[in-house]
Amino acid sequence: MDLFDFELPTELIAQAPARPRDSARMMTVPNDGPIGDHRVLDLANHLRPGDLMVFNNTKVIPARLIGHRLQESGGKPDPDNPGAKIDVTLHKADGADCWRAFVRPARKLKVGDHIRFADDFSATVTEKFDGGEIALVFDRADNDLREALHQYGTMPLPPYIHRKGIRDDGRRDTDASDYQTLYAKYEGAVAAPTAGLHFTDRLFESLQKRGVAHTFVTLHVGAGTFLPVKVDDTAGHRMHAEWGEVSQGTANAVNQARSDDRRIVAVGTTALRLLESAAMPDGIITAFSGDTDIFITPGYRFRTVDVLMTNFHLPRSTLFMLVSAFTGLERMQTAYAHATKQAYRFYSYGDACLLERA
Repeated sequence: MDLFDFELPTELIAQAPARPRDSARMMTVPNDGPIGDHRVLDLANHLRPGDLMVFNNTKVIPARLIGHRLQESGGKPDPDNPGAKIDVTLHKADGADCWRAFVRPARKLKVGDHIRFADDFSATVTEKFDGGEIALVFDRADNDLREALHQYGTMPLPPYIHRKGIRDDGRRDTDASDYQTLYAKYEGAVAAPTAGLHFTDRLFESLQKRGVAHTFVTLHVGAGTFLPVKVDDTAGHRMHAEWGEVSQGTANAVNQARSDDRRIVAVGTTALRLLESAAMPDGIITAFSGDTDIFITPGYRFRTVDVLMTNFHLPRSTLFMLVSAFTGLERMQTAYAHATKQAYRFYSYGDACLLERA
């Protein structure tokens, strides 16, 4: 784990996005040659006609809920006797009314406890797992549950983005749109595919003029992406599963591009991980629908993606491990040292980098 550590001044963790989105800075890291400093709006100049970009069109839901554990009276939960405050972040759907969630404080809950989020909205704890994770069954399902989340939930911002006090009220209002890509379509994510947050209509127009094609996959990003790695060796870390889908049309488009010797450009680590999950040993993409818990560290042999556009990641994170596997650990250590020296903005609302595969 120490191989993936580096100094990151906390002031470089962005608390709000660049405006407009495509005005963010972009560091380019070729597999040979000097590191470059540019703007996201210049992206088309760094791609080739015929390149195929793959975007993740998942849509973030308001997955953070604040509730209270109901105290019991006469052996039954008493709605008039709320107990401990419980902070719930949903991270993966297990059914029409069932979700896995991370909770704080987990020690306050036991199997069978009821959590009330509103007078007419509650859930029951059905299982407890390690690391503050539980399984919840809600008192409603499908569209009714989705409507309740939109009514009572808030955007599940990463823990590194702080919203405290009156000064941040305006930011909370804009987070609902800021923390969503322009092309978000299918609800289910509890974290944004943040590389895609930089894209605007004018950026898509410039890419089209350049002759760059694009297609979409869907990976419902889970809150597990924010979890710290608590082991000394990466072999002991367990990734939480996330649901994804690669359509036959997208598989055909990627396979055709590879056959034509055109590059595959993944927009974000989520798109890359899903493509790798759907790839055969020879690199051919097949239609895919299901869970993936792929964990990519240096030594992994990539089968599909040639270029990765991503944001800057935190020290000792699984995402920094992934980009180190993609571009080379020493190369990324050098690139991140350059980024901190040049005061690039890190993480979800931060700047971008364009990486070529080693």
